[in-house]
Amino acid sequence: MLNVSEFEKNIGYEFKDKSLLTQALTHSSYANEKHLGKFTDNERLEFLGDAVLEVVSSEFLYLNFSQFSEGELSKLRASLVCEPTLAYCTKEIALGDFVRLGKGEEQTGGRLRKSILSDALEAVIGAMFLDGGMAPAKAFILRFILTDIEHKRKFHDSKTALQEVVQAMHTEQLHYELVSESGPDHCKEFVVSVFVGEKCLGTGHGSSKKAAEQEAAVQALLLIEGEKK
Repeated sequence: MLNVSEFEKNIGYEFKDKSLLTQALTHSSYANEKHLGKFTDNERLEFLGDAVLEVVSSEFLYLNFSQFSEGELSKLRASLVCEPTLAYCTKEIALGDFVRLGKGEEQTGGRLRKSILSDALEAVIGAMFLDGGMAPAKAFILRFILTDIEHKRKFHDSKTALQEVVQAMHTEQLHYELVSESGPDHCKEFVVSVFVGEKCLGTGHGSSKKAAEQEAAVQALLLIEGEKK
């Protein structure tokens, strides 16, 4: 059985039912490879965690952004619970080190794949909800996800945000270039760089060209912000 005690320290919560956390950290590739049986991976827990995350984030934004309209709240929530943002949130708790993956996923960089990380994070939330109720799940979400909002909201539509910044600066035209494309068809990885003129502002990786462009735009926005300080 997976030793989960170190991960429990990372998240600040000790499970009464360790099997829930083990399941939350089990990717379908591992369950299939080990013939663990039906519903032994983290997909059902991800479904539950996604719902808990939506409720907690909706309440948080409603209470803390009273000046926002329904549309603005929806847009902000989408930026905080989208795949790139959730994957970014997993870095603080080193979730990628604990996910159980099949050999194929392991060898093709699954521990860094945003879809796997974000799904596992939602599964952990679902597992915490089942194990201890809403209180620990909410505390976890507030501590590790609903923080640094101004930074994280850039992940949702970073390409549009970057375009607006570049236009305001009256600099040269913004463009994206595909650097590389690798891996088999079912798990491709794209690397894209974004340029203003001939200057590279950022490089992103993703399971699609669009996802890589979004991450490159995030890196560019962070660079521009850093240069302003």
